[in-house]
Amino acid sequence: MGRGTLRIYLGAAPGVGKTYAMLSEAHRRVGRGTDCVVAFVNHHGRPRTEALLHGLEQVRPCEITHGSALSTEMDVDAVLERAPAVALVDELAHTNLPGSRNAKRWQDVEELLRAGIDVISTVNIQHIESLGDVVESITGVGQQETVPDEVVRRADQIELVDMSPQALRRRMAHGNIYQPDELDAALSNYFRPGNLTALRELALLWTADRVDEYLQQYRGEHNIRTTWQARERIVVGLTGGPEGRTLIRRASRMAAKGSGSEILAVYIARSDGLTSASPKELAVQRTLVEDVGGTFHHVIGDDVPAALLEFARGVNATQIVLGSSRRKNWQYIYGPGVGATVARESGPDLDVHIVTHEEVAKGRGLPIARGARLGRARIIWGWLVGVVGSILLSLLLRSLENGPGLANDVLLFLFLTVAAALLGGLRPALASAAVGVMLLNYWFTPPTHTLTVQDPENFVAIVIFFAVAVAVSSVVDLAARRTHQAARLRAESEILSFLAGSVLRGETALDALLERVRETFAMESVALLERASDVDPWTCAGFVGPALVARPDDADVDMPVGDNMALALSGRVLPAEDRRVLGAFAAQAAVVLDRQRLVWEAEQARRLAEGNRIRTALLAAVSHDLRTPLAGIKAAVSSLRSDDVAWSPEDEAELLEGIEDGADRLDHLVGNLLDMSRLQTGTVTPLIREIDLDEVVPMALGGVPEGSVDLDIPETLPMVAVDPGLLERVVANVVENAVKYSLGGEPIAVAASALGERVELRVVDRGRGVPDEAKERIFEPFQRYGDAPRGAGVGLGLAVSRGFAEAMGGTLDAEDTPGGGLTMVLTLTAAPGRDQAQDRAVLPAEATS
Repeated sequence: MGRGTLRIYLGAAPGVGKTYAMLSEAHRRVGRGTDCVVAFVNHHGRPRTEALLHGLEQVRPCEITHGSALSTEMDVDAVLERAPAVALVDELAHTNLPGSRNAKRWQDVEELLRAGIDVISTVNIQHIESLGDVVESITGVGQQETVPDEVVRRADQIELVDMSPQALRRRMAHGNIYQPDELDAALSNYFRPGNLTALRELALLWTADRVDEYLQQYRGEHNIRTTWQARERIVVGLTGGPEGRTLIRRASRMAAKGSGSEILAVYIARSDGLTSASPKELAVQRTLVEDVGGTFHHVIGDDVPAALLEFARGVNATQIVLGSSRRKNWQYIYGPGVGATVARESGPDLDVHIVTHEEVAKGRGLPIARGARLGRARIIWGWLVGVVGSILLSLLLRSLENGPGLANDVLLFLFLTVAAALLGGLRPALASAAVGVMLLNYWFTPPTHTLTVQDPENFVAIVIFFAVAVAVSSVVDLAARRTHQAARLRAESEILSFLAGSVLRGETALDALLERVRETFAMESVALLERASDVDPWTCAGFVGPALVARPDDADVDMPVGDNMALALSGRVLPAEDRRVLGAFAAQAAVVLDRQRLVWEAEQARRLAEGNRIRTALLAAVSHDLRTPLAGIKAAVSSLRSDDVAWSPEDEAELLEGIEDGADRLDHLVGNLLDMSRLQTGTVTPLIREIDLDEVVPMALGGVPEGSVDLDIPETLPMVAVDPGLLERVVANVVENAVKYSLGGEPIAVAASALGERVELRVVDRGRGVPDEAKERIFEPFQRYGDAPRGAGVGLGLAVSRGFAEAMGGTLDAEDTPGGGLTMVLTLTAAPGRDQAQDRAVLPAEATS
């Protein structure tokens, strides 16, 4: 079964008659024998619309209770079961009530279409999603119910139900749309004449664009190349010269004479990259085109007139605006010009306007010589060797009494011609050949001192000399140009290879890429600019160089990247052939910028996820671990305050001891939570000073039972650079954790040793140990290993300890204890160049307390 067709009646405002037109169409189809049913229609109490429902089969809607009210929605299952040929579904943008099959009515319609049922529906222009903000700016009323543009554009038929604002307001005044008590408010607010006129124009333009899409599709399917003048489209041909602004303004005035006219400005560049256009001027003209409501297009084509006509016919243009030629009279030897060619080849379907301007006949400059890329110095040397060298060679040969002979003279002149071609290219070589022929003929071919040749063999020799000179010069010049092109292409391939490699390596350093652009093209500064939309100001996303270019229009070279991003370079104007590589750099810069932002967003998402995980664990800890001691404290306090029981002094002491233990546990838990919060927010600032371990570690053991720790800290250990308070917290947490998990009451060992510039403190227990895969996990927040009881803490001790150790420049790691158990290794930085014995000899006793 194929997909059904969708027909939509589009209106500019409520009450124009969309539902009436839909029901009228249903009656016509039923009269022709079509199986047509009303799936859902809301007549809004309008009597004429309600009357049209009579005689049409209606599918009973489903009833849904929403709050205290009973409402109805379309019963999709009932319609699918009925399976009519055509279903009428009113208000395509409607939002279904909670509990319905789909959230939106257009989704219900999609189901009917997939089932092969043809659907006729209605929608107002203000409900199309892309136009919601425009309608709100016109009417001041935001639209809560919208339908995606694509849903409406995919419709097989769209019929505009049009009505003038005056007629619509008369219908309202007659009570055909709203009840009398609602009439005054509607006429003075949403249904004001200005609002209705603007909405009507919006609906007409949107429908015209849709019709234009149908037309373009039809022309493409039927391969129609001639212009159908259904709508005025004016193509402005730009050269990048100063006359472009005049042409754009002239085209704008022409478009203003016909409503709905379009302006399309097109700049055609040659595929080899050669162009005489000014990037700055093109950027200004592009902005001007956008200001007058037109669009700018960049087209590649070696034959400019043919490319311009192809573009104009492709967009179904009706007029072409060109400027009068800037050529001087003698420059017409290169051809008739673009304007004359386009006018001759346009045919009867395209009107060509030649607009005069101030730059007419002021000259466009000579074409760039092929040899110009060889460098000015080489070209000068080519001319000197080819012309002056030939004259000097003839003087030298004339000074010899017995010359080498005509054959050798010809070879010597040929050598100079080849040298001229190698140095300066084709033109100096041709000049050298011509001068050589004249000198050979005048000085060395009998009869001498005349331009006549007596011996036919000598004439043949001179002719062959000239032909060989021209051929060799051409080949040498071609080889030189090919060598230059190969070197350039090799450089371009190296640059493109670098860009491709950076993509594969995932390099995200935007500044490094911009610096590479600056070095490659020898520019002063490079900036990557972007903006949110065409009307927003430009902002700098990345920049290298001494001076920032704030706008692409201010740059010497502007390379657009999409619609709202550009690479701006200042320092010099680049030749057009360099813009191909610059375009690759610009595209890569955009990719790098996007990658940087994605990495930043991923990091932000990771932090948010980590924060959410910690918050979830914190809530779990608060809900259990913190409430447990609170419950014990409350129970003990309630018992002490109870008047029903007489507590003995021993019982009171026991209850008070329980309160004290619970308060201590709370203090410990809250302290760890606060420490973890400080570590997460990066607000831990250690106060580093030099101190002995034997001054801090014993103080950290106050919270463990006596005899549960064997302490071994040699007096010869060097001092450590730490924050004493943080170090005490680290040692206390690690030791208390080791005592907690030690088996059989066996004491744990706390030993210190020096290793180069580091001091290690080892806390060794004989417990169950931790597998290798879990050694890092035990340092994560809110982690308990194994079956630790819930009242044992919130799993922050080791996480806080590692965080404090790293804040002091140390490390905290877990290792296996030989023979079973776990060893926690705290590595600290030793004080530079000093040991304990030296310090005790220098410092007074009170300085170490």
